[in-house]
Amino acid sequence: MTDHAPEDPHACVGQLRTALEANGITLPSLGIESMFFAAAYAGPSLVALGNCNLTTAHALTVALRKAADR
Repeated sequence: MTDHAPEDPHACVGQLRTALEANGITLPSLGIESMFFAAAYAGPSLVALGNCNLTTAHALTVALRKAADR
């Protein structure tokens, strides 16, 4: 993985999914925002993180705090 801005939204979502799974977190709705597929939309790609339950939100918070402490 590189530290520069990603250009491929599919690869970015795949890397995010892998990183989340490495921390025991699954976001079932994770994907590319449907606006990405609209030909009229010329802006940057959007990643849809989607909804999650409280347990998943807590696990994500713990993982982010742990990473921030490194």
